[in-house]
Amino acid sequence: MSKIRHLVFVSFIFALILGCIIIGVGACYQSSAYALTSTARGCVVMETSTKRQLFSQNENKKMPMASTTKIMTAITAIENCKDLDEVFEISPKAVGVPGTSLYLRKGDKYSTRELLYALMMISGNDCSVAIAEHVGGSTSEFVTMMNLLARKIGATNSHFANTHGLDADGHYTTAHDLALITSYALENPTFREIVSTKSLKIENKADNTFRFLRNKNKLLFTLDGCIGVKTGFTDDAGRCLVSAIERDGMRLVCVVLNCGPMFQESAALLDECSKAYKLVDLTSLYDFDDTVAVQNGRKTSSKLGTNGHFVYPVTENELKRIKIVVTRPDVLEAPLSKGSAVGKVEIFLDNNLLFTEKIFTIEDIKPKSVVQRMKDFFANW
Repeated sequence: MSKIRHLVFVSFIFALILGCIIIGVGACYQSSAYALTSTARGCVVMETSTKRQLFSQNENKKMPMASTTKIMTAITAIENCKDLDEVFEISPKAVGVPGTSLYLRKGDKYSTRELLYALMMISGNDCSVAIAEHVGGSTSEFVTMMNLLARKIGATNSHFANTHGLDADGHYTTAHDLALITSYALENPTFREIVSTKSLKIENKADNTFRFLRNKNKLLFTLDGCIGVKTGFTDDAGRCLVSAIERDGMRLVCVVLNCGPMFQESAALLDECSKAYKLVDLTSLYDFDDTVAVQNGRKTSSKLGTNGHFVYPVTENELKRIKIVVTRPDVLEAPLSKGSAVGKVEIFLDNNLLFTEKIFTIEDIKPKSVVQRMKDFFANW
């Protein structure tokens, strides 16, 4: 009987250990999968130089975006303001705007640059109205400028009805469009400086009082390489976040719309994508004979060249699936001038064409001289 009890006990211990192992493996799998999924209703991770989407989920769904609207407000103001440091007086229309506020008062005096910091760091809705009036002449004219810039950027599934992002009919974007807008804005050094600032003091020139600003974007303080960008919340939009990092020469933008754990999920997605993808100069993979035979030329051969430079984010597995297709003649007929296109190189990832460029002559290919032609004639005769 004791042997049976011993056997049962050993079996129980073995089952317990096996169960722990299975649970542990499952937990690891769930942890890994978490970084590749999102609870957001719309989500994108985009590499900014190529606009390649490294992760996406409902990226083309039109949705409200709350105060991430101010990314467009800020870049529109920066591009259209003649002097960001010019101080101007706050009008009554910018006073008492609902929602998050700097609590501007009629007669306060700030520069556009200072209000842009308050706009992006503490999400001042009143700042957005003050900026719009000063730069555009009116909020309605400024909103028109925002929509025109959105079209220029390629954000064709977006429309702005106001400058601050409070819920309104006809005010929407998509995760993809918002990533495009942010990628564009981050090319501007003034915008980058503003959205990456953690804390700042600004002065009301009307009474020489100061306001201390602390950025609401928690990832600036916790995520390695974070450079911004903007938080947002309304009842209709839910919690929204646009964040960006720079690591190993690669800039990534993450957009999550209507996402409860927006900071945690954005950090996980950016971490995962920055580990999985690397920027690679795919033109460095070219390996073709750059010498071509020449017929009826003074020289029997000539050099060919390319001048393209194509950097693209790829995973290690994708890099193995890159295919280079070279199309060029075996013989060229003289004469040809330097820079003549004589072929092309194409770069494919699987069956998707990523890049193409011309192969051209890097020197003049001159025809045979009269003396050479006479020598050839007598040699053949």
